[in-house]
Amino acid sequence: MPALSILIKPASGNCNMRCKYCFYADEQEHREIFSHGIMSKDTMHRVIDRILEYGDHTCTIAFQGGEPTLAGLEFYEDMAEYIASCENPRRIRFAYAIQTNGYNIDENWAEFWAKHRYLVGVSLDGPREIHDRYRQDAAGKGTFNRIIKGIRLLEKYHVEYNILTVVTGATARSGQKIYNFFKKNHIHYQQYIECLDPIDETPGGQEYSLTPEKYEEFLKSMFDVWYLDAKAGNLLYNRYFQNLMLILNGQPPESCNMRGVCGRQWVIEADGSVYPCDFYALDQWLLGNIREDGFENMEQRRDELGFVQWSEQIHEDCRSCRWFALCRGGCRRNREPVTCDSTGKNYYCSAYKGFFEYAYPRLWEVYREAVSGK
Repeated sequence: MPALSILIKPASGNCNMRCKYCFYADEQEHREIFSHGIMSKDTMHRVIDRILEYGDHTCTIAFQGGEPTLAGLEFYEDMAEYIASCENPRRIRFAYAIQTNGYNIDENWAEFWAKHRYLVGVSLDGPREIHDRYRQDAAGKGTFNRIIKGIRLLEKYHVEYNILTVVTGATARSGQKIYNFFKKNHIHYQQYIECLDPIDETPGGQEYSLTPEKYEEFLKSMFDVWYLDAKAGNLLYNRYFQNLMLILNGQPPESCNMRGVCGRQWVIEADGSVYPCDFYALDQWLLGNIREDGFENMEQRRDELGFVQWSEQIHEDCRSCRWFALCRGGCRRNREPVTCDSTGKNYYCSAYKGFFEYAYPRLWEVYREAVSGK
C-alpha cells in the first residue's frame, strides 16, 4: 500500500489576510457552502482513526488553508496527544507539515513545531515592495515585517522551513531580485508557484495575472542566477529546478504538478468532507466525508469520477514535443478543460518550451556535476 498523503484544511478557507490573488477565496465562492468553519477535535480524531485503520508504513499530514493556524495551537496539541494515545499496530510513522502565511507565528507556535518536527512552509513573495503589493492584512496594510519576524522565530527554534513564493505578472520581471533577496537573508529552500486566475475566467485578465510570456521571462532570469551559484559550488534549493534534475536522473518528481498525472491525495475540509486535490475542493469532486466514509469507499468514488484517469490524457501537440519528458503536460489545473475524453494544452506550454530551449544544456551540466559529487 502506498504512503498516505493527507492535506487537512482545519480552518476551511478562512484567513486573517486578504491577499489579492488568493485562489482559495475564489474557490470558496464556487461552492454551495462558502466556509466550513473550524474543524472539531472529534473530526480530527476520526481522521486519525481512519489513517490507523487504512494506512501502512508512513503518513504525511499537511495542514493548509486558508490559514491553518486559525484552528489554534490547542487543536494541534490535542492531535499530538491523541496520536500518542492510540494503538498503532501497523506502526505507521507520521510526518507533519504546515503551510502558513506566517502572520500568527510566535514563540509558542515555533516551540511546538520544533518539538514535533514540522516542516513549515511560509508564504513570502520577496522583498517588502514586492511582497506587500498583494499580501496585505484585513486592514489593507502590508505584512512583510510581521512575516520576517515570524521567520526569525523559526530560525531561533531551529524549525525546518521553506519559502513559498507566488509568481504574478507584476513580479515576473523581478526574478533575480527575489532570488538575491532570499540568498542575502540565508533563505535557501525556495518554491515558486504560478499565480492562478479565478475559476471560469479566461486567463490573463487580472492585474496580477501571469501570462506565458511573463512566466518564461521569470524562469529564464531565475535560472541564470541559480546556475551561476551552482557552478560556484553554492547550489540553492529551487524546487522546480531540483525536480527537473530528478527527472534527468530517471526518478519521479516529488512535486505533484510535474508528474503529468494527478496523485492520489486526500484533501479534508473542516467538516470532514474529502476531495481529490486542493485545487478541486469543489462540490462536483466530493469524494465523501471522513466521519462516515472509509478510504476504500472514497477511493472507489475517485475512480468513478475519473479524476486521476482524466489527467492521464496527453494533448495531441505533446506527443511530438521534444520536451514532453521534462514537462509531462504540467499540472491539470493549467490544462482545463479536462474531460473524460480530452484535455486542453497547458496554458504555460510556450513558457516551458522557451525555457527548456534556453536552459537545458546548462541544466544538464549542473545535473552531471551534482551526480558526480562536484
